[in-house]
Amino acid sequence: MKGDRVEIMIDAGGEGTRTYEVLATRAGRRVEVATRRGVVEVSEVTRTGTAVRTARFMASRVLALVEYPSADAAQPDETD
Repeated sequence: MKGDRVEIMIDAGGEGTRTYEVLATRAGRRVEVATRRGVVEVSEVTRTGTAVRTARFMASRVLALVEYPSADAAQPDETD
């Protein structure tokens, strides 16, 4: 969904840390995170499951990974 966002903070060695952001740029797209064989993949995916863009990071370098859901996927209204 438009508004999905993932922030990735990595250890850049002597330079300190770097922060990257992957966004769902159009309506109907979402951001998926997968960890495989020591690599963290963050992909923007269409409704049909086709990856539009992918960012890959070495898992040993990832310090933090924060997922922000879209406003549409917020908590449902509580009715008492």
